[in-house]
Amino acid sequence: MSGKVALVIRNGVIHDGTGAEPFEADVAVDGGRIVAVGRRLGNRGTQEIDARDRIVTPGFVDIHTHYDGQVTWDERIKPSSLHGVTTCVMGNCGVGFAPCRPEHRDLLVSLMEGVEDIPGAVLQEGVPWAWRSYPEYLEFLAARRFDIDVASFVPHAALRVFVMGERAANLEAATEADVGDMAALLREAMSAGALGFGTSRILVHRSSDGRNIPTLAARENELVALAAAVADGQRGVMQYNTDFYEADAVLAELGRILSETGCQATLSLNQNHRVPRTWEQVMDWVRDANDRGMSITAQVMPRAVGALLSHELTLTPFSESKSYRALEQLPFADKIRQLRRPEVRARILSEQPEEDRSKPLAGRARAFDKLYPLSVPLDYEPSPQDSIAARAARAGVAPEALAYDLLLEGDGRNMLYQAIANYADGSLDPCLKMLTHRDSVLGLGDGGAHMGMICDASYSTFMLTHWARDRTRGGKLPLAQVVRALSHDTARVVGLNDRGRIAAGLRADINVIDFDRLQIDMPEIVRDLPGNGRRLMQKAHGYDATIVSGVITYVKGAQTGALPGRLVRGRQHAGV
Repeated sequence: MSGKVALVIRNGVIHDGTGAEPFEADVAVDGGRIVAVGRRLGNRGTQEIDARDRIVTPGFVDIHTHYDGQVTWDERIKPSSLHGVTTCVMGNCGVGFAPCRPEHRDLLVSLMEGVEDIPGAVLQEGVPWAWRSYPEYLEFLAARRFDIDVASFVPHAALRVFVMGERAANLEAATEADVGDMAALLREAMSAGALGFGTSRILVHRSSDGRNIPTLAARENELVALAAAVADGQRGVMQYNTDFYEADAVLAELGRILSETGCQATLSLNQNHRVPRTWEQVMDWVRDANDRGMSITAQVMPRAVGALLSHELTLTPFSESKSYRALEQLPFADKIRQLRRPEVRARILSEQPEEDRSKPLAGRARAFDKLYPLSVPLDYEPSPQDSIAARAARAGVAPEALAYDLLLEGDGRNMLYQAIANYADGSLDPCLKMLTHRDSVLGLGDGGAHMGMICDASYSTFMLTHWARDRTRGGKLPLAQVVRALSHDTARVVGLNDRGRIAAGLRADINVIDFDRLQIDMPEIVRDLPGNGRRLMQKAHGYDATIVSGVITYVKGAQTGALPGRLVRGRQHAGV
């Protein structure tokens, strides 16, 4: 093939997303699509990239994000777009902003603030509320431009509140009429371009005023009706999030729902430190269910779910201390000055924690055997011997005291890393077993959420660096398998079959990566949200170029100014 095209990537090592052995080839792109892949293509490109000694991969598809608010005010879907992600799916865990009546806006903001740690003040100022129905929300997004493509599930909590109002917030059961109205609205949303619906059954998911998420009260008949609505014509998927504390009952109910409706499902699954073996039971159940003809994936995180603790962020180990809470509204410099006073230190260290229902993860911040110092080079698989508990024992001090002093380093801006899931055994071996299970898929990075606590949206870069290159504490994964997991497999789960591979006819979403030099930077706090709101940001080095719909969006981490990303409506066919 010859002729002029928009872009040619030459001499790269192609990891095409299928898991096959890599090969050296050129990639020709025109009209937003890959038009040819082969050795020494004769095409001339308006733009050309020399990818010699680089790997060339499909763009990554992140199916578990919470950019529902950010996409209404921001064009750059960071930090995900800094880590090779070219498509993201939001509306997960049942929280979001459409459909919404004006009188329920504060309630949905409170839910997003409490469940996903996005400051209410940021949402109140940033979300324009230029819609009422879910189709109107999509219309609003369709008129915007982004640095990556965005797609969405319908959030179950928003749907429930739209139909039931305060009855939903009060955890009342839906009437038959309520269920019918929700199902009708969900069908309307699917016709407008939703990928499915997301729901949560997690006890720790609460609004900022401490109330449980409304979806917790949904009974089986409600879930059946909604699953049936998204299963019509094999059009959608149910994203399902639960604790699995009563795994037998939860799985039995889920099996009935999926058997009755034929709905496809993707389940959020971590190693819960309170029930550290339950994930194995769930994975076995998923395998058996799929062998019986269901379509289920277990969505897993490739590292510990990690909370970052700092005096500038949402949590510290002392967030449930009465004396610490009394300082939280002080200007930062004054707060640190007070914390350095010996009598304040002694008082905080002597106090027993008092549960704060508005900060449901605060209690876990005192698990000192899972709390670690954070420094460059970043170690997301730290040894148990490096925990705050182990270090304190060697030093002959209380772990609370060591954590207190470490957090005051760096002018009070030091961070600690709390492994809150996937690390019960002090290693990532359970993650490896989940990652290599036949029926698992990557997810749970929560991009756009937990802005003052978690920065796991960098998991795509972590997959490449840790699992395919750097791990020393156990087995690794072939690079081709990692690339497939980040692209083809996630795209397939949500029906985006026009992307996730490098092949002629597919969308030209591509990364050119200096694999040997790829690294994740230290998380940092930035203030670029509406109202000068703060959030955690994490960059990477080694992405030579990221390409969305055939247009170069980032070159070595620097934005080009191009915004080719658009709203994706519904399932997409491969076209090849």
